[in-house]
Amino acid sequence: MMGAFDQAFLDDLPYDPEVLLFDRLLEVDRDKSLVRVRWPSSAEQPITRAQRNHPRYHPPHVSGALMVHATGILGFVHAYYVLDLRHRDGWIGYGTHMDGVVFRKLVPPGGIIEASCWAKRARLGRERHFVRYAFEMRHEGDICYQSEQSAIWMHAADTQQVIAS
Repeated sequence: MMGAFDQAFLDDLPYDPEVLLFDRLLEVDRDKSLVRVRWPSSAEQPITRAQRNHPRYHPPHVSGALMVHATGILGFVHAYYVLDLRHRDGWIGYGTHMDGVVFRKLVPPGGIIEASCWAKRARLGRERHFVRYAFEMRHEGDICYQSEQSAIWMHAADTQQVIAS
């Protein structure tokens, strides 16, 4: 299971694999409700490539907005490998709250980021799951991003009801 993401996971991803960002699954610990992945950042990744850099005032860095996007994708990795939810079976997740978002350091494009996600609390139902996640991203051993975020995972039967309300 550890290593490059397999084709079944890539096929189930609700986004084009171009925005997966991660290239390797480093750890899945179902008992700790934890996943850890490897993110080889690049100056060519979305949003980062659109920066207008200045060596002193705005040095090249992995976009904070891209880090926030990465948390959503990492939540999907968690749902797939820990909660066994499959998009192809009608499950989809949406972030609902972001708390304590902290960007601790700028990461130059090309740096490797190790990103971890674990469920701090989960209320798992038949058609809906509510999960409170903790996220941590590290570059060269230092924390570069951390947050707590909540998400709702819904089965397709519930999705239209939520969108309509």
